[in-house]
Amino acid sequence: MRTYFDLTGRSALVTGAGAGIGAAVSEALAAAGASVLVTDISGDAAAAVAERINTAGGKADSAALDVSDRDAAVAAAAQAAALGEGNLHIVVNNAGVTSPAMFPKLTDETFRVTFDIHVMGTFHVTQAALPHMPTDGTGRVINVTSSAGITGTLGQVNYSAAKAGLIGFTKSLARELAAKNIMVNALAPLAATPMTETIRTNEKFAANMMNRIPLKRWAEADEVAGAFVFLASDAASYITGQVLPVDGGMVM
Repeated sequence: MRTYFDLTGRSALVTGAGAGIGAAVSEALAAAGASVLVTDISGDAAAAVAERINTAGGKADSAALDVSDRDAAVAAAAQAAALGEGNLHIVVNNAGVTSPAMFPKLTDETFRVTFDIHVMGTFHVTQAALPHMPTDGTGRVINVTSSAGITGTLGQVNYSAAKAGLIGFTKSLARELAAKNIMVNALAPLAATPMTETIRTNEKFAANMMNRIPLKRWAEADEVAGAFVFLASDAASYITGQVLPVDGGMVM
């Protein structure tokens, strides 16, 4: 019988994985059998997640990675491929920042850095990973977007614009890489993480968000991690160019 969700023998690179969704995804991929390179701009945070994985019986390594640095992305991709005997099967572009502010208060700096991390970072890491990705149908690129990029959201024009850009990135790259049998999809998760703390603790932003979530709560990071395993697995071997919301019904 086919084991759809078994990732044994596959390698993965996860960015922004020192905490929150990235950490939960790294642990979930490792629990499914993948060898995971945990990366984060904080090398110490990445190392702590990798240590948890290894202590639990999984296989992981770690690296400090600023995704806006192309050379660092190239080095990380090679390190991740070494975990898979030269192949890098799964890339999860999760690194992100958020600087909520109403539009008149946004600055060039907060707008630009949001694009540098979300869009340019995804570009750097994916392009660096591509030479290592197999063409046997096991290659996966999973980009983390947001409902903000689909419907927009109050006080986050910079973030929404960057996340919308990732949706276009995902769909266009899926068309290109279909010829190489590499699947490219995006997830739009919603979870209580350090990155969403400002939104969750700001009275105005929090009330607006809660009014939009049918389930009336924020997910924990590990609740959304399984969706990443799904898209990384053989269960998603005929899915590409799609955006999967995992957001309590906010986008439906």
